Amino acid sequence: MSQHSASIDPADVERFERLSVSWWDPRGPMRPLHKINPLRLRFVEDEIVRLGGAGLEGLSVLDIGCGGGLFSEAMAKAGAHVTGVDPSSGVIGIATKHAAEGGLNIDYRAQTAEDLAKSGAKFDVVCAMEVLEHVVDMPSFVATACSMVKPGGWFFAATLNRTLKSFALAIVGAEYVLGWVPKGTHQWEKFITPIELEDAIEDAGLMAQGRAGVIFQPLRNRWSVSADTDVNYMMSARRI
Repeated sequence: MSQHSASIDPADVERFERLSVSWWDPRGPMRPLHKINPLRLRFVEDEIVRLGGAGLEGLSVLDIGCGGGLFSEAMAKAGAHVTGVDPSSGVIGIATKHAAEGGLNIDYRAQTAEDLAKSGAKFDVVCAMEVLEHVVDMPSFVATACSMVKPGGWFFAATLNRTLKSFALAIVGAEYVLGWVPKGTHQWEKFITPIELEDAIEDAGLMAQGRAGVIFQPLRNRWSVSADTDVNYMMSARRI
């Protein structure tokens, strides 16, 4: 595995390695991802259909930074042929074990996106969900991810916007007040505005297509899709 990579921040890899044993605990440190996961899947499926496809059934999908496999398993259950990559061998071990216990055939690899791209791998769909805010060089990482999208294929990303509101809610609120995620999980300066992400996508040769915000509704204790992209948002793009 390459140690010099736009997708590797060693501190983040070590942090998620420590959390690997609790990845599938819906009440543990990954509980926000458990709650958001159905929204991510719905966004991907709806955008594929809106852009002329027929959902995930039968498509080859790459889940970059797959962690313990929450999103990979959701896409596999939707009928996709999923490859999941993550530089942490610990979380890949957790993902592989959990998929096997559930009877799911997912190709998990302890590998960087860069090393996979060098192999010439191509996919109908490439996803980078809650990954971009952890990489060292976002434009370079997006270029690598998009290079693995087949003609006519899709790229999906979910990340955090760099606003004062996101600092207040995603860092002060989520990490220090509510304790939803461990302190130090995010660095606000690594958050990405939608315009910055669109520019990186289009520089990589794809066309940005759709965008949706994700907000927490405290009175209902649930996450929902919204037009508000000030904190969490998802984006779709396509190689025309």
